[in-house]
Amino acid sequence: MNWLSFLLAGVLVYVAVVAFLVGTAFRIYYWLKVPRSGIKLGIFPQTHGRRRFVQWIKDTFLFPQVLDVDRPMWLFVILLHIGGVAAFVGHLRLIQEFTPLANALGKEGMEQFSLISGGIVGIVLLVSVLYLIARRFKSPYRDISTPEDYFLLILVFMVLLLGNHLRFFGQVDVEAYRAYVHSLLTFSPEFPAELAESGTRWVLVTHVTFSNLLLIYLPFSKLVHYIGTYAVNLMRSEAR
Repeated sequence: MNWLSFLLAGVLVYVAVVAFLVGTAFRIYYWLKVPRSGIKLGIFPQTHGRRRFVQWIKDTFLFPQVLDVDRPMWLFVILLHIGGVAAFVGHLRLIQEFTPLANALGKEGMEQFSLISGGIVGIVLLVSVLYLIARRFKSPYRDISTPEDYFLLILVFMVLLLGNHLRFFGQVDVEAYRAYVHSLLTFSPEFPAELAESGTRWVLVTHVTFSNLLLIYLPFSKLVHYIGTYAVNLMRSEAR
């Protein structure tokens, strides 16, 4: 691993993880320190117990507010979130193979399944982000968009574009990627020979770099709703 790869695909990974964890903790601490109002507002009759829990789940994971305002956007937002969860689960294979599934499908079958499922998820995510980018150039969204909106979307777009390149054009066995991830987990970042000697290495380094930048920026961006939405929707459920 040369010095640039070591910096971007090694050291920066640890910086990003620390920044993400510290930034998220700071956000939560800041919100907890905000004085609470002594006045409780609500709509009669209020929901309680199971109905309140169902309402909280609905508001948090189905985005009914978005559906009421813009149905096409709601569809792509749903696809983006579902695809994001699926991509995260798929990346766990780089830490530990999904043994029961791998035993059932065999090595070649697992690789084929991974290519098809991961490819579909990658394309769905990329199309969803492209829609959200295109939407920013159309009124009235163009008039209320800020530089941060474009910056975030470009970051996510680059992560997905490079990830799809690795998926469809990276001629490297998953074991090589897993060896790289394990080297990060043991605090000794290194590329295995198969990966270090391939052209895919630079696509991976760039993919990891953009992922690091996104992870660093997340707690300080509008995407901080990945933690704030639960509390906000809980408050909304109390007011119904």
